[in-house]
Amino acid sequence: MAAAGVLIGLVSGVLVVAYRLGIEYGVEFARWMYGQIRQTPWLIAPWAMAAVAAGVLIAWMIRKEPMASGSGIPQTEGVVLFGLRMRWQTILPVRFIGGLLAGAFGLSMGREGPSIQIGASGAQFVAHRLRRGRREDMQEHYLVTAGAAAGLSAAFSAPLSGMMFALEGVHRSFSPAILMGATAASLTADFVSKYCFGLTPVLDFGSLPQLPIGQYVWVLPLGVVAGLVGVVMNRALLGFQTLFGRLPAMIRPVVALGLALPVGLMLPQVLGGGANLIALAEHVGGGMGDGDVLTAGGSGAASGADVAAGLQSAAAGFDSVRDAAEVGLGMMALLFVVKVLFTATSFGAGTPGGIFMPILSVGALGGGICGLAAHQIAGLPAQSIPLFAVCGMAGTLSASVKTPITSILLTVEMSGTVTHMLPVALAAFIGLLVSDVLHTKPIYGALLERYMEQHPNDPAVRAAGTRVPGKVGRGVMEFPVEMGAPADAHRVRDVAWPSGCLIVGLRRGESEIVPRGDTQVRAGDYLIVLFSGEDAPAVREAMDALCRLQR
Repeated sequence: MAAAGVLIGLVSGVLVVAYRLGIEYGVEFARWMYGQIRQTPWLIAPWAMAAVAAGVLIAWMIRKEPMASGSGIPQTEGVVLFGLRMRWQTILPVRFIGGLLAGAFGLSMGREGPSIQIGASGAQFVAHRLRRGRREDMQEHYLVTAGAAAGLSAAFSAPLSGMMFALEGVHRSFSPAILMGATAASLTADFVSKYCFGLTPVLDFGSLPQLPIGQYVWVLPLGVVAGLVGVVMNRALLGFQTLFGRLPAMIRPVVALGLALPVGLMLPQVLGGGANLIALAEHVGGGMGDGDVLTAGGSGAASGADVAAGLQSAAAGFDSVRDAAEVGLGMMALLFVVKVLFTATSFGAGTPGGIFMPILSVGALGGGICGLAAHQIAGLPAQSIPLFAVCGMAGTLSASVKTPITSILLTVEMSGTVTHMLPVALAAFIGLLVSDVLHTKPIYGALLERYMEQHPNDPAVRAAGTRVPGKVGRGVMEFPVEMGAPADAHRVRDVAWPSGCLIVGLRRGESEIVPRGDTQVRAGDYLIVLFSGEDAPAVREAMDALCRLQR
């Protein structure tokens, strides 16, 4: 697994680096092009015609390969958890062409979700070569998980986050075999990424001041706000996906690309994934002393003139830290609302592109707004506003994706220090609590359910529901037992295990035993299950129900 992980990290890292370069150049071109259109209005007509042509091409490609639509993370989860089939031969070209077109027109979509699927596709290619044509078995799923880790690691230059997301968000298991492959692939892909892009993280927050103990009370309402932002983001994404579902499939990307035109002309800062907005939220108010007054909308109640001035600054690009320091509540709120809506329309059309970075940018804007409001209303030191943005980012991602450990690690890696882990972790878990209280499903799980419901005739979905006898001889998989799960604290003979499977091993700590009928299953155990290949989907679903806490 370690050797295979290194090979997967190299292949997936090169693929993701190429995709990352293309998206970055595409978004830069979109911002430049919209600037040219503002100066030369007659360019609107040819640009609109190009948008229609690109939208039709994207719609045709995702109709041919539905697994390459949207984020890519739900589809990768489906491969690992439910046995969906993934065809790397068609997914990779659709991902590259569709993603580059979306970036060139400035859609509010990130590269992280597609990078995870690209990494998983690269891992599938390597697995097929290493295993000489043997496909769709459990070991291949472990390698696909390693590829997903490599994809996120190369996209963010954050190897720990890549490893943890693959385990916490994709495979949802902490098996040593999975951890070994994911670790090797993630570190290797990070080496490839850093070799090409340098050692600076994608979102480099620089030196952030520590939050004094007396100000930790501010993290509590900040975590609540971040949780609400995550819930709003999820519902907007799913709601606009439902709305776009009422349109003919061939015009959905055309509509999304058409909406990008007025957004790009009036508020170009919301184009692309949103790394620039995270930097803006980090520096807003950063140059001020405690007694300074914000301009461009910095008063507690933003006037129309303030927002108009902010729009002029936005059209100029907010390129400098000084510009960011002059952005106030009115402009920040406008950027927040437009970013949420533009992301929902871009993603709802099914265009190939991710939502990971847009969720982070919306969370950072929400945290920056909270910090700016606390500074103006309650006298919070302006130097603490950047940390509010970081905590808001972690809390929103945790509430939306429901991967709190990944959210914490990601912000720690991006800030380059662990000194802020306590407030970041507090915001992440409060955001998760708010999301749970409001009964919000993880966004990628909800999107996977929709994908399988909307594509019942797709070969990938049919393959998950009905296996061809003999296609897979047998399968072996590990299932961790959670505390309070139906199988917890019961003897093996007393649990109604699914038919067609056999419990062949039980790993407890460093010990591995062959269970007998009177062996008691405990929380924290890993059950090693042998089952027939054609029964894989049913066994996996039934074992999950027995080994996971029913919420």
